[in-house]
Amino acid sequence: MIRMILGILLMIAGVALGLYCGVWWAFIGGIIQVVEQIRAETIDAHLLAFGIARIVFAAAIGWLSGLILIFPGYGILKSLN
Repeated sequence: MIRMILGILLMIAGVALGLYCGVWWAFIGGIIQVVEQIRAETIDAHLLAFGIARIVFAAAIGWLSGLILIFPGYGILKSLN
């Protein structure tokens, strides 16, 4: 029973982590970083490029960070059978 709850909680946490990292940190944070660099008096090319890269790779960042917790949770649930 405890292992089933742990597996489900890991999978839910994986989805939450994936959404946070992919949507909030990478996509929205990347947009904010690009806008801040455009509005700055002097543009730092490294920060601008990093912001653009965060936007471009937001989906991959979200998927990979979510799978870090989803796979162990799924493995725990599969070991119950």
